[in-house]
Amino acid sequence: MTNSVYTPETKKLRRSKSDKMLTGVCGGWATYLGIDANVLRIGMVAAVFLSVGIAIPVYVAAAILTPEEDS
Repeated sequence: MTNSVYTPETKKLRRSKSDKMLTGVCGGWATYLGIDANVLRIGMVAAVFLSVGIAIPVYVAAAILTPEEDS
């Protein structure tokens, strides 16, 4: 059995400091998921309208619970 020298970098879910419009939730989630932040923002706005506003408390909870990225 050999020890591997390669250690993959673990992705951490953080709110973005640089790519933010309100709190950085969509920017941070987009970085974590590897997609464009604008696509996620459009999806969030669509979710607000399609869920009759239920997505708003979900966004607020994500803003409170997701830590901000390190500088």
